Amino acid sequence: MKDLFDLCRFGDLKLNSRIVRTGLWESERETSGNLTPEIYNRYEHIAASGVGLIITELISLYPRDAFSKYSHTMHYTQFVREAKDLTDLVHVYGVPIFAQLGFVKYNKPAEHNLNIEDLSIDDIRKIQTDMVIAAQKIDYAGFDGIQIGLGNYYFLSRFINPNFNSRTDKYGGSTFNRLRIVLEIIKVIKDNTKLHVNCRLNAFDGSKNGMTLDETVEVAKLLEKYGVDSIQITRPRSPQFFTRENKQDNPLIEATDRIIDNVSIPVILGGGSTSQKQINDILNNSKIDFISMQRPFVADPSFLVDWQIEGNGTTKCKACNNCYWKKTSTCFINRSATLNL
Repeated sequence: MKDLFDLCRFGDLKLNSRIVRTGLWESERETSGNLTPEIYNRYEHIAASGVGLIITELISLYPRDAFSKYSHTMHYTQFVREAKDLTDLVHVYGVPIFAQLGFVKYNKPAEHNLNIEDLSIDDIRKIQTDMVIAAQKIDYAGFDGIQIGLGNYYFLSRFINPNFNSRTDKYGGSTFNRLRIVLEIIKVIKDNTKLHVNCRLNAFDGSKNGMTLDETVEVAKLLEKYGVDSIQITRPRSPQFFTRENKQDNPLIEATDRIIDNVSIPVILGGGSTSQKQINDILNNSKIDFISMQRPFVADPSFLVDWQIEGNGTTKCKACNNCYWKKTSTCFINRSATLNL
């Protein structure tokens, strides 16, 4: 029998449990970009809770991207130093930490929000170079790995999607060609850093001409072949799907099982889990070994401590998406309840 608090291995990493914490975006940094005491406190609470692996909130590749006002960026002078303080703090608790890296729009000085087909080869090389430089900073800062955002509606998820990519050169057309931009990035990162490379990948997108599960399986196999160490499965607009009405209906479970059948690297199920019993049922009735959670950690960064004590815990998260829809990744419902005590 598997249990969510099993000590286990994740590739070359040792985990204290099967739970992966994935962040949304950050809101408590200073205007300059510097990390605040609240951020360090939150990460210490999460690391001490019994979590297996931490994946940070989005670190925006570009300072003027869609979420850059609310998320971490690496464009301030002290990024490596402060991030090293953060990774050192998490490592005290024996917890590995990955940096989530992504961007939504690609802008040039005179052109904003370029479509995939409008990118020149020089633009593609610029994106690839920026990703590799960011990965080197992440490595210097002491992170154990990097999560490349190929899911949700981030830019690279659209680049690899036939619904958005109509290019006719070597970066368009076949599954391999659309994925080429990512595979080339991965090769350089693996050759020049010590980072575990994880990719956050949509299982499917539901659009008529978009990614199907069959193609996602092929993408997962290519990612593994070209050096990716693990995969996290998600879906576009994932938090909006997992509301109170749908919180027991997770279509990603079957999709994740299918992907696990076709690769030999760890695969993380993303989203939708709300209770200890539900998670253990998934672990013991599927091939899934790792489950990620986002909003429960927003509601209470230490909830896993209570779960270990109680043995049948349920998250305080109401799946209301208040933390998702607002500009701050904050649980206003639980904060209001605390203030009213």
